[in-house]
Amino acid sequence: MEMTVNKFLSILASDAPAPGGGSVVALNGAIGAALISMVCRLSIGRKELDQYESELLSVLEKAEKIGTKLSTLVDRDTVAFNHVMDAFKMPKTTGNEKTTRKAAIQDAFRTATEVPLDVARHCCTLLELAVSLSRKSNPNTASDLGVSAQCSYSGLMGALMNVNINIPSVTDEVYTSKIITEVKDMRKKADSLKLEMDKGVI
Repeated sequence: MEMTVNKFLSILASDAPAPGGGSVVALNGAIGAALISMVCRLSIGRKELDQYESELLSVLEKAEKIGTKLSTLVDRDTVAFNHVMDAFKMPKTTGNEKTTRKAAIQDAFRTATEVPLDVARHCCTLLELAVSLSRKSNPNTASDLGVSAQCSYSGLMGALMNVNINIPSVTDEVYTSKIITEVKDMRKKADSLKLEMDKGVI
C-alpha cells in the first residue's frame, strides 16, 4: 500500500507470485469504500438532502472504517500466501517434522481462506451502503456511486474465488462446511444488491 500505483502494477505484471489477485480484490474494495466516502462528502450540506444528513454521516463513518480495514488486507493477503509457501518448505524427514509441517500447512490454508473471506464480508457491507445511498445522495455523483458498487462487487466475487481455491485444502469438514454455506449465501445477497444498484444507475 505504500508503493506508487505504477510500482504496484509493475510488480503485479511480473512473474512474482505475490501480490496477486487476492491483493487486487482487497484494493478494489478499498477503492469502492473511498468512492462511497466521496459521494457522502459531496452530499452532506446540500439543502435538498438535509433530511438524509444523519444517514450520510453514518455511512461516511462506516465506509471510512471499512476502507481502512480493506487497505490492511491488501498486504495481509500477500503475507497469507507467503505463509502457505513457507509451510510447504518446512522439513519432512522425521515423523515429528511431518506432523509439524502438516499442522503448519493447515493453519496457513485457514488463514489464506479467512483473509479473502474477510475481504468479501467488507465488500458486501459496502454494497449495502451503496444501495442505501441511492436517491439519497448528490445526483451528480450517481455514476460514482455506481462505480463504487461495481468495485465492491468485483472485490467480493474475486475474494470468494480465492476462498473457493483455498478451502479444499483445509481438512476440517465442520469448518469448511460452514465457510461454503456462508460463501453461497453471500454471493446470492451480493447479486441481489448489485442488481438493485444497477437499476438505479444504468
